[in-house]
Amino acid sequence: MLDVLGLEPDDERVYRELLGRPNSPAVLLSDLLVLAQATVDKSLSRLVEWGLATRSSDERFTAAPPAMALGALISQRRDGLRTAEQALVTFAEEHRAAMTGSSITDLIEVVTGVDAIRHRFLQVQQAAGTQVRSFITAPFVALPPDENTAEPMALGRGVLFRAVLDRAVLAEPGIITDAIESLRNGVQLRVADHLPMKLVLADADLGLVPLAVTPAGEPGAVLLHRSGLLDALDALFETVWRSAHPLELSGTGVGSEPAVTFGPPGPSELDRRILALLLAGLTDLTAATQLGLSPRTLHRRLRHLMDMAGVRSRMQLGAHAVRNGWAEPLRT
Repeated sequence: MLDVLGLEPDDERVYRELLGRPNSPAVLLSDLLVLAQATVDKSLSRLVEWGLATRSSDERFTAAPPAMALGALISQRRDGLRTAEQALVTFAEEHRAAMTGSSITDLIEVVTGVDAIRHRFLQVQQAAGTQVRSFITAPFVALPPDENTAEPMALGRGVLFRAVLDRAVLAEPGIITDAIESLRNGVQLRVADHLPMKLVLADADLGLVPLAVTPAGEPGAVLLHRSGLLDALDALFETVWRSAHPLELSGTGVGSEPAVTFGPPGPSELDRRILALLLAGLTDLTAATQLGLSPRTLHRRLRHLMDMAGVRSRMQLGAHAVRNGWAEPLRT
């Protein structure tokens, strides 16, 4: 737990033991923790050096109060991080200045192989300070959405995520569950009829564009630094984003086929999910599969919704749903 402050696991164990046993000799701690004497001696030396413990003249040790000792370490780490952030800004400006007169080979890096693409994909997101934008298409070559470990970390830093999904992606197994989780975490999702490529953009500084498989059979990609080409991809994303349909789903009721019940007037939460998926362009079969329904149940719900709306066609139902807020955002 304290490894983020630079403590080793054994250091933390010794410190925690000292908290409840002040004025303890090293040999006692060694016995209690079942650790080698040399290991305990090394940890105690580090704890004393960092102000987390004190040593008496007769070689007995006492833990320093956590609020005081750990608080000081945390403050030091914060100061160090602020210094590093300031250095990052300086380095970034120096890099931009250097790149202004760079050759094309400095602006474009070719990345080959699944592992290399995965590494760059995570790095691009880790480098973002403001926002990450992406086009998501199938198949997933380097990293499925549910394995994107960089996304939650960047979201925790306050980075905005916006993604446009190719409509065909919504038919991928488990993608609706992943979309719901992303929506819960604050990711903004939209759906487009067709996307021209896979794409990841970090702020206005970096872009990763996966390409077709190389003649050797390996997937390839290009990493773009700030340039006219990157500006064009930036504009492309914003154009597609404006015309794409928002994807807004509820996180309940997935995985089992609920009974068909007709409660108070107005669509149920399941009805709203059906409408959201169909308005996003999914076929009846795909929507039923994603919701864990049979096609027959989905059709029965749609007929009920058409009767409730007083319309005779799917197109009229869609217009009625949008007009009356039946397809408005559902809380996850």
